[in-house]
Amino acid sequence: MNEIMIDLQGGAKAPLYEKIYEYIKNEIVDGKISKGEKLPSTRLLAKNLSVSRSTVELAYDQLLAEGYIEAEPYRGYFVCDIEALYQLEQRNHMQEKLQAGQDWQPGWKTETEKKVENLTAEISLKHGAGYSKQKEIDFSPYTIDTQNFPYNVWRKLHKNVLLDDREEILLSGDGQGDYELRVAIADYLHQARGVNCAAEQIVIGAGNEYLELLLAQVLGEKKTVLMDDPTYLQAYRTFSNMGYLVKNIPAEQGSMPIEAVRRENADILYVMPSHQFPLGTVMPLKQRLELLKWASEKEGRYLIEDDHDSEYRYKGKPIPSLQSIDHEEKVIYLGTFSKSIAPSLRISYMVLPQHLLKNYQSYCGFYSTTVSKIQQEVLCGFIRGGYFGRHLNKMRGIYKNKHDFLVSELKKRPWVENIAGDNAGLHVLVQVDTQMSEEELCERAAEQGIHLMGISEHYIHKPPVSKPVLLLGYGKPDEKRILEGLDRLEHMILK
Repeated sequence: MNEIMIDLQGGAKAPLYEKIYEYIKNEIVDGKISKGEKLPSTRLLAKNLSVSRSTVELAYDQLLAEGYIEAEPYRGYFVCDIEALYQLEQRNHMQEKLQAGQDWQPGWKTETEKKVENLTAEISLKHGAGYSKQKEIDFSPYTIDTQNFPYNVWRKLHKNVLLDDREEILLSGDGQGDYELRVAIADYLHQARGVNCAAEQIVIGAGNEYLELLLAQVLGEKKTVLMDDPTYLQAYRTFSNMGYLVKNIPAEQGSMPIEAVRRENADILYVMPSHQFPLGTVMPLKQRLELLKWASEKEGRYLIEDDHDSEYRYKGKPIPSLQSIDHEEKVIYLGTFSKSIAPSLRISYMVLPQHLLKNYQSYCGFYSTTVSKIQQEVLCGFIRGGYFGRHLNKMRGIYKNKHDFLVSELKKRPWVENIAGDNAGLHVLVQVDTQMSEEELCERAAEQGIHLMGISEHYIHKPPVSKPVLLLGYGKPDEKRILEGLDRLEHMILK
C-alpha cells in the first residue's frame, strides 16, 4: 500500500495524529486494510497528507502500542491479525464462564475491548528492532511483571462497584476526573512523594501524552521547551506536534546543567529528576534548587516534572519530588500507574499549580474525561482500601530481587563493559564490548528470540557511533528467563 487518503479537514476537532490513528484503526477493524498488508512509511504518508513526519509517527506509535500493527526491521509497518485477538479472548472468556457454571453470552466483550482500546502490559509502549509479540524473552524497559498482578482483588473491586444499580457509573463523570479518586491520589502523592496539592489541582487522563496535550493548551502557544537528549521520545513528539519549539541538551554528563539552561532561553523545562529515562540518573538537590530559582526569575517559566519510575528505588533513601520543594508554584507534576499497576489501566495524573487552574477551566474545562468512571472507582477503592500500598511493597521486593540477580549475573559476563542506571526503575544500562553495531546486536538478538532495545532509539539526535548500550529491562522476565536470555546473548556475542 503506497497511499492512504485521509480527510484531515472535516469531522470533529481533534489533533491531526489522532485523526490519522482513528482512520487507520477503523479501516483495520472494518477489514478494509487486511491483515499482513504493509502501510505506507511515515515519511511517505506525511508527504501525501502534508503533515509533519512526527505527526504520523505519533499515530503509528499508538497503533503499535494497541496491537493493530507491528514493525519489522528494514521492511516497515504491517497490519496484525486482529480477528485472532478477538477469537482467542472469546474462547478464553467462554472457558472461564463454563468453569464458573455461568451462561456464555457470545456478544459480550470485556477484556477484548480493553486489549484493543488500551495499552496492555504485554505490548511495549515503544517498539524496538525486531520486536514481535512472539518473542520468548522480553528485556524491554517498558514491560512489567504480569504474574503478580492482584487479579482477585481487582475482580472483587469491580464487583463492588457494579453491585448497586447506580446511574452515575454509566455517565462520563467529571471531566477533570472523579473527585474521590483525585482526593485519594493527592493523599498518596503527599505521603509517598511529598507532593503538596489539593484534589482540585489534579487532572486525570488516559496517559501522559493526553495530559501533555491538555497542558500545551493551558500554557499557550509559541513556547520553547528544553529537554534532555536522550529522553522519553513520546513527550518530545507530543510537544513538537503541538507546535512548540523543542530544544535539547546532551544528558550524558548530567541532566539540565544550569549554565546550558540559561543559554537556551527556554520557557519550559521537561525533567525527570528522580530517575532520568533512559539514563537512570538522579538530579542532585543543588541542581534542583538552581532550576527552581531559574523558573522563579521570570513569569511564564515552568518545570514539567515527569516522576518516571519513582516507585522503585533499590539504593539509598527515597528521593522527594521536585514539586515538594517548590515554593513558587513553578512545577507541573506528571505521574502514572502504568508501572506501579499496569499499562492497560491507562490512568495518569497531572498536578497543576493553583494559578493555572483558571486557564485549565477556560481552555480544557469542556473536555469529557478520557477514563472510564468504573475504572476510576475501582482504582479509588484499590488505593483507599490499602491494596495499592501492599501491592507496591510486594512488587518492590520482587523487582529488587530481579534487579540484584540481573546485576550480579551481568558482572560475571566478559562482554559487559559497564553497568549504569542501576539505582532505581525497571531497567539497567549495559555497555557491550562487541564489534557489532547496536542495531545489528538487537536484530541478531531478535533472531534468537530476545527482544532488546538500544539507547540510540531514545535520542532526539542520533549519537555518534560507539559501542552498543542496551536497556535491559527486568520487569517481565523471571530469574530463570533472565539467566536464559543472558546465556543466549553471550553465545551470540562471543561466538
